Amino acid sequence: MNLRINLQKRFLAWTTLLLVVLVGAILRLVEQREVATITEESQAKAVLMARNLADRNLQLLFSWDIEGILRNIERQVDDKLLYAVFYDRYATPIAYNEAVADRPEIYGPSRLAGEVGPESAFARAREVWLEGRVRLVLEVEVPIFVEGTSNKWGSVKVGLSLDEDQSAIRRTRLVLILIGLGGFLLGVAGATLLARRIARPIQRLVDGTVRIAKGDFAHRISVDSGDEIGDLARSFNAMTEKLLAARDEMEETQRRLVQSEKLAQIGRMTATIAHEIRNPLTSVKLNIQKVAEDRNLSSAEQEHLLLCREGISRIERFIKELLNFTRATELQKARFSIEQILDESVKQVRDLLLEKDVAVEMDVVPGLPEVNVDGERMRQVFQNLLRNAGEAVEKGGRIALRVSAGLEGGRRRLRILVSDNGAGIPEKDWETVFEPFYTTKSWGFGLGLAIARKLIELHRGTIRIVPQRGPGSAFEILIPVEGGS
Repeated sequence: MNLRINLQKRFLAWTTLLLVVLVGAILRLVEQREVATITEESQAKAVLMARNLADRNLQLLFSWDIEGILRNIERQVDDKLLYAVFYDRYATPIAYNEAVADRPEIYGPSRLAGEVGPESAFARAREVWLEGRVRLVLEVEVPIFVEGTSNKWGSVKVGLSLDEDQSAIRRTRLVLILIGLGGFLLGVAGATLLARRIARPIQRLVDGTVRIAKGDFAHRISVDSGDEIGDLARSFNAMTEKLLAARDEMEETQRRLVQSEKLAQIGRMTATIAHEIRNPLTSVKLNIQKVAEDRNLSSAEQEHLLLCREGISRIERFIKELLNFTRATELQKARFSIEQILDESVKQVRDLLLEKDVAVEMDVVPGLPEVNVDGERMRQVFQNLLRNAGEAVEKGGRIALRVSAGLEGGRRRLRILVSDNGAGIPEKDWETVFEPFYTTKSWGFGLGLAIARKLIELHRGTIRIVPQRGPGSAFEILIPVEGGS
């Protein structure tokens, strides 16, 4: 079982944990301060209430009017002030309200026995049993002094109900919990959005590396940010472009190596064929010529001999073309106008074009630079293309030659497009037609396009079939302008 947790989930988990700790700590601190504030206010209120009660009953204490003190205590006791206890100077309880008459633990000994100052006070929170239930009270005791003297006359203790304070604390905690929960949810939502914003580009990068690993070097990642993730995506796209260019270059190099190996094999085979066929073929040719000189041959016999001589000539042309194709070619370069080469190439195949009434349209952009090429070899290339086009079109067909300049692969090149409106070549055969001996015709040796590609590549150019509107085929040739190499 795969237990790996992705980056988005880990980021969200750690962010959530951090939010829980942070929000919890903040809420705990705020709650402690709020509770401390409420407690301090209650204690200050209880002390003030105890001193106020002591001041009101000071004269009654001097006159030892216990009944008057009790009446004042009963009038002061309410839902907030639960009880009050007066002590004499010896810390003995002398008066307390009726509600605590049977609660000695409440009116027990004074906490301020002994020497204390006028500002002294004792406070504590405790639980007591009152009115049939346990009550949480704040118990405060303050001493009673006569103004201007240092003799303590007694003390008074009050029990202040903390029910309202507890309700306020609970309300405060509830508000804090709601605030914390809201902040937590907002934090989680923000963390989720941030995690997605961070994780999605990274996931696209991961998916991109997987696709590249499978060979899809054309894949690109959409860049929609200007941060480090965007820089990484742009670097990734630049890397894939370089990988794609390197793969194309490697494939082209591999193709050329295969082509070179094929040519080497054909060359060795051709040398053997030429040696084994030429000698007996020459003997046959000479004997046929001697027989043809006999004036006693009938016309039928003369016709048969003529067919034999044509067959021998065809075999000799095949051997010559094969030797030319496989032989290493050295280019004799010079500066030529591409328009001049095309004009001369058209003239070389004029007979074929006139025979089929084929129209040739030439469109050359003015001001094109000259190219450094082997003129004879380039004319051979265009003659092969024009001858193939002339044979492919019907009577009254059309051949178009268009020349322009542009940038290709960062270099300036001439672009020559040779197109016709003939039967066309199936797309599945667009690469195969450049292979040696491949032909769809019932005549010919299938070397014309193979020779054309070989010569173009010797000039560091390219030739390929490109799609066009309507019927027919279109060959695109790109030739470097600067130096031709």
